[in-house]
Amino acid sequence: MKMEAIIEKVNDILVEEFEIDAELISDEKNLKETLDLDSLDYVDLVVIIESNFGVKLGEADFVGINTFQDFYNVIEDKITVKAS
Repeated sequence: MKMEAIIEKVNDILVEEFEIDAELISDEKNLKETLDLDSLDYVDLVVIIESNFGVKLGEADFVGINTFQDFYNVIEDKITVKAS
């Protein structure tokens, strides 16, 4: 899956499932500050991402995530590993 498709799908999920204003989503913005999700919302986000992309995300995957681009990169990496 190409990065553009990942970004579009993730952003659609954030807008539809978490009612995030699409204008707030930007590659370099801080993911946690922008989304302002509680811990249950993050669990929901993980479940939705896993079911939409067919990958597994663990707590360790979120350690290095600061920006939306970091989040997209983790998903892309997981998809790449799964495909190989």
